Amino acid sequence: MSAIVKYYESFDEWGRLDREPVEMMINWHFMKAYLPKPEAGPVLDNGAGPGKYSMKLAASGYRVTVTDITPKLVNMAQSKAKELGLEGQFDGFHSADAMDLSCLERDRFAASLMLGPMYHLQAEEDRAKAVKELYRVTKPGGVVFVAFMPRTRHLISSLLHPRQWKPNDSAEQIAAFMESGAFDHSDEGRFTGAYYTWVEDIQPFMSKYGFAMVKMIGSSNIASLLQPDQWSYWRSRGEAEMETLFELLKETADNPYLLGVSPHILYIGVKVVGGS
Repeated sequence: MSAIVKYYESFDEWGRLDREPVEMMINWHFMKAYLPKPEAGPVLDNGAGPGKYSMKLAASGYRVTVTDITPKLVNMAQSKAKELGLEGQFDGFHSADAMDLSCLERDRFAASLMLGPMYHLQAEEDRAKAVKELYRVTKPGGVVFVAFMPRTRHLISSLLHPRQWKPNDSAEQIAAFMESGAFDHSDEGRFTGAYYTWVEDIQPFMSKYGFAMVKMIGSSNIASLLQPDQWSYWRSRGEAEMETLFELLKETADNPYLLGVSPHILYIGVKVVGGS
């Protein structure tokens, strides 16, 4: 069993998105804005985890196919679909590596999500394989939503909380990380096998493999810097105040000068005919 599968076999990914609602709220806001209509064709949720986004897509009328490298999470997604009465909207649940989607045919999906694999593939050739597979299964002109994790944000996290991000608890190790972007947590059971990219490298990388960028947003952007007591303050001011705050976060999500502070970046692009 790979370290990634082992980690997600024990980690509560469904609960993570409940605990960090800003990320999903902002992502879904922009997905709704750029997704084609359901009648345009089916949608792939590649690296879907337990299927949090898959359920929202299905509830919105889309035909959805789920893939993930962790069998436990694929089974969980299938169970969630049944539990929510959405199983009729799904075309399949597959345990599959993002680098090999041979279980899916070429040019099938009007839109494709890949919200996890790119920051677990530490070798550039592996990231290239995953993006090439995404290109292959997406229809010409189809929309893709791809998540990355920025190197600058992990630098900030390491400096603020060094004991939580070993071996980035020394300046020498942080310097090595900033050079490579690769991170393997030295504490057993912690987030591992990760790759953090430079923000400025995302667009040319995706372009190299046949995608044209439409937009890039910080999924949690500046909100991710707030501590629990600070969130408590804003919540204490009432629902209307929180709604105003969320609107502000949506408005600042695509500010290019703020992208690097967000733990996750969402790339939105389209498949160019004659690309990779």
